[in-house]
Amino acid sequence: MLCRLSLPGAPWKASVLKSEIAPSCSAPPGWLGGPWAAARATMTDYGEEQRNELEALESIYPDSFTVLSENPPSFTITVTSEAGENDETVQTTLKFTYSEKYPDEAPLYEIFSQENLEDNDVSDILKLLALQAEENLGMVMIFTLVTAVQEKLNEIVDQIKTRREEEKKQKEKEAEEAEKQLFHGTPVTIENFLSWKAKFDAELLEIKKKRMKEEEQAGKNKLSGKQLFETDHNLDTSDIQFLEDAGNNVEVDESLFQEMDDLELEDDEDDPDYNPADPESDLTD
Repeated sequence: MLCRLSLPGAPWKASVLKSEIAPSCSAPPGWLGGPWAAARATMTDYGEEQRNELEALESIYPDSFTVLSENPPSFTITVTSEAGENDETVQTTLKFTYSEKYPDEAPLYEIFSQENLEDNDVSDILKLLALQAEENLGMVMIFTLVTAVQEKLNEIVDQIKTRREEEKKQKEKEAEEAEKQLFHGTPVTIENFLSWKAKFDAELLEIKKKRMKEEEQAGKNKLSGKQLFETDHNLDTSDIQFLEDAGNNVEVDESLFQEMDDLELEDDEDDPDYNPADPESDLTD
């Protein structure tokens, strides 16, 4: 009996002669586990698919695509975000290595290098690559993975912009609060007033103690008149020495003096009402 078996996923069919007549046509036991698997592997040329994708990637990313090795096929693609508000960008270089059965198996991937990315950003990118690789098994997927990372980097730039705006608003708010404190001061309560008064009294007491100590020290160092003469014997003759040194050079303004006869002096004894025992008797009306 001639039986046709359609091989799933293959563009061709194989005709197999079955030795026994059966009511239904089916593959003999062990066919799918042995020769069938080998036939499908031969039919699927992974190397051809990988080479075709490499040629396409080199054409799509001429300035950022770099081949690291040919066996196994390994390469890097540098992905840069769009420029942000202040021309800031984030960038990562992805390294891919084809597995033997890629694209039926996911490629190996890693973050080869990065710029301006936080640790949590790198972690998010790796999670994104794992999800996209799982969803695209059976199809060449490098372009899809790189595109997903490109979109993620653009999101990160937007997040940086948002974060900076929030930081700016927070600083402005803090500045406003500080300015309000300057004008309004701290509200006085019983607790903070008593705390302030205790500190003020303590500071005032320290000032008084310091002043008393200085005055006491100054009093100890101050000499009395007797002590001055006892310690400096030149003071005994200082006035006499001054007069001797001046000699005849001392000038006297004679106009300050008048003849005694020119002075109008009244003799209390000539006053008939003068009473030496009565101090008020010399007062005139």
